[in-house]
This record gives sequence, structure tokens and C-alpha cells, in this order.
Amino acid sequence: MGMEMRQELRLSQQLVMTPQLQQAIKLLQLSRMELADMVHEEMLENPILEDDFDVAAERSKERELLGSDADVTLQAERAGNTETPLEQPQVENANQTDIKADASAVGEIDWENYLDNYTMGPPMPAYRGDSDEMPSLEATLTRPPSLHDHLAWQLKLSDLTDREKEIGLIIVGNIDADGYFKEPTVAELAADEGLSEELVEKVLEKIQTFDPVGIGARSLAECMLIQCIHAGQDDDLCVKMIRSHLGNLEKKNYQAIARDLKQPLDEIYEAAKVIMDFDPRPGRQYASDDAHYITPDVYIHKVGDKFFVVPNDDGLPKLKLSNFYRAAMANGAASKDYVQDKLRSAQWLIRSIQQRQRTIIKVTESILKFQREFFDKGIHCLKPLILRDIAEDIGMHESTVSRVTTNKYVHTPQGIFELKFFFNSGISRTNGEDLASQAVKSKIKELVDGEDVKRPHSDQKIVELLKKGGIDIARRTVAKYREQMGILSSSKRKQVF
Repeated sequence: MGMEMRQELRLSQQLVMTPQLQQAIKLLQLSRMELADMVHEEMLENPILEDDFDVAAERSKERELLGSDADVTLQAERAGNTETPLEQPQVENANQTDIKADASAVGEIDWENYLDNYTMGPPMPAYRGDSDEMPSLEATLTRPPSLHDHLAWQLKLSDLTDREKEIGLIIVGNIDADGYFKEPTVAELAADEGLSEELVEKVLEKIQTFDPVGIGARSLAECMLIQCIHAGQDDDLCVKMIRSHLGNLEKKNYQAIARDLKQPLDEIYEAAKVIMDFDPRPGRQYASDDAHYITPDVYIHKVGDKFFVVPNDDGLPKLKLSNFYRAAMANGAASKDYVQDKLRSAQWLIRSIQQRQRTIIKVTESILKFQREFFDKGIHCLKPLILRDIAEDIGMHESTVSRVTTNKYVHTPQGIFELKFFFNSGISRTNGEDLASQAVKSKIKELVDGEDVKRPHSDQKIVELLKKGGIDIARRTVAKYREQMGILSSSKRKQVF
């Protein structure tokens, strides 16, 4: 077979991921806070970018500072008098005499007598008044006290020796957020530190007397026992129920407990009421999970019978190009290349942010078109919706719609929701029209909230009630939705007393 060389010309199309396209895709999937942080970092690196709001604020401050002098000079120029800008109004002789008398009186104050009386007077109380505008003392703290700080403070006030306090700090450092000391065990801690297990156990028992009650327990049973003893309910019945029948207490199987302990059912009820008041996670009251407030990316306002989609630009920098660096392009070749490079980068960033806003608005308007009944009537009218429906409606790819709807929030007449919330799988109904899974969850929650607490609905009963309402759903689906919403089973929701 002969070898030969020849030239061929082929035409093909392919998508090239340019840096500008990569930047646009990255901006599209950023949340609002991440976008603000990225823009601030870009403003620090690129001198071409300016915040239009900050520039306007600085100019207004300059006008405020120079406003009075400028006005006086302007009036003087208009009057044709440059030496005295404005004639001062003449004050009558009587008024001038009063002013001079007041000025002389100020100089005749007996400051030594005043200071002596001020020093001998009683101290002023440190009282802030009843002003509602002043924040409370707790609001001025940089951070709330953690569980570790609270326990370490009590450990320093205890009567333990210095060595025992060092061991106590190690134990406190290994207590988890729920208040349990699970890892390492007492034996492992003693072996690692070269101590006796009796000494570590002694320090742990001391820590278990600290506040909050039940702290430092190694199991749920030990936590309940510590609280039982602290409450003065260390009778045989409560202790036996905690040690041997925690499973039956969880299932509320009081008949089995009464049969095993050979006690009347009424006494079992009374002991169970006492145990139910105990906290199974004593450390959660010192949890440092602060509330995270959501700023919506877009608003949906209802005016009359029409809805309007409005972007939320509050909190985001109003970017503009600096005129100062534009003028610097004519100073030299080196500065011109540098400024041109930064200018192109700034222009691409501004265009990418504008394109991001337009895409979010376009996706939100499409969601509004598909879920119009939800915005009018509520969650029970939510319809099944997938990313492909929105992508085909606005002429974009599903991946783009997925990036737009991730970590983006919308403020609606029904509340604040993530854009992902409006995409749900469909549940078939007997009338032929599908219903969104979120609407089915809402219906299940309504049935559970309206049930008899002494005879709660089982999953099969909920299936039957939903079928009467035209919703055909399996029992295992009800159980799955119930667990997703954090609703307990019927046996655990039942209230015996």
C-alpha cells in the first residue's frame, strides 16, 4: 500500500470555552452573597472598576462640605462684590449689649467652687433609662457563650486540684454539641494521658454536676438518670424505666412496662410524665447556629390582576468604568496596554453581571407563567414542573436553568422560596390532572395537624384520606414524605395522657 501526502479542508463547529464564557458561567451559578464578595475582590484588583454609589456619595459629601462657602461666593459674584460676599445683618444696640453681658457672665463663673461641689456629690448611677432604641446588654456581645466556655468557667470555680482541672479541660474539650462525652472513652483517655481510670472517672462525675443538667453523660440512659437524680425523682420506678425500658418509652408501650415491672398503669403514666420533661440533648441550648437571613434575588409583585418581576439590586455594587483611568490611556504605550487590558476585563464583568440578571428575570417570568395558580391561591395549587419545561420555554439549555435556580431566591406574595422549590415531580390524581409532590406534602401535613392526638392517623389511613380527595398515592410514598417533613410515625405521635 502506497503512502502519499495530501491536503484536505474540513468545516466543523465546536464550542470553545473562552475565559469570558467561563466567567459568565461562573457568575451564573454564584449566590447573591458570593457574587457580592467576588465583585468586591474584582474591584480591589481592577482599578478601572468603580462603585457608582460610592462615587455619588463622595461627591454629595464634598458638596455638603463646600456648599455654604460656594453659595456665599456665588452670591458675592452675582452682587458684584468680591471683598464682602454678603452684608451681615445689622443687630440692634440692645441685642449687642445683651450678648456682651452674657459673654462677660461666662467668664465670671466660680469654677473652683463648682468642681468642689461636683467632687463631693454622690456618684451618678449607671442607669441607661428605658429607651427602646438602646440595644440590650446581650446584643452588644461579640458572640454568645459556647458550651465549652460555660463548662470551663464552672470548672475553674470548682474545688478540684490543678491537675484535676487540667483533666477536666480535656474532658470538656471532647464533649459534643449535644452535651455527651462519647469519644474517647474513660479508659482510652486515661491510657493516653497516663492516668488512672479512677481519677478520670472522678473528674467526669464532677463535671456531670455542672449546668446544664445532664451534661457529660456517655449515653441517653445516663443523661436521663443524671436529670432524674437532680430533680429528686430517683425512686425505683423511674430508675428502672430509664435503665430497662427506654425503647418502650420511645414507642409509648406503657402496657409492656407495667407488665414487666408489675406496677399499676397509672403509676407508669406518672413516672413517664416526669421522664418526658427531661432534655435528651442538654447541650443544644448553647448551640451556636445563628440565623441566616435570606435576601431575595428577585421580587414578584402583584398589582391588581397582574404580576410583575422586578430584580433586587440592593446591596450589590453599581459598577461603572473610571474616567480617570480612561484618560490615562493617552499617557504612554505601557500604561495604554495595561489600561486597555483592565478595561476589557471590567467591561466583560459588567456585561456578565447584566446577562446574569437578565437570565434570572427570564427564568422567573417563565416559572410565573407555569405556576400562575400557585401565586394566586397557594401551595396546594402547585403544579409538576421540570427543568426541561423552562429550558424549552426560554430557549436555553437545562444546565443553564439549573445554574440559575440554584441558591437563588424569589420574594412572592406567598412568601420567600428558592427557585428550585417550583420544580416538583408529578403525583397522579383520579381526575386525570397531576399534582406536585410539594402540594401532596402540604396536604399530608394538614391531615396530621388536624388529627386526634389520642388516635393519630396511620400511613394507610392517610392514603385512604388522600384517595378520597382525588390523590392516588402509595403507602410507602406517604411514609417517605412524612419522614422528609420530620413527622413521626403514628405510634410516636400518639398521646396517651
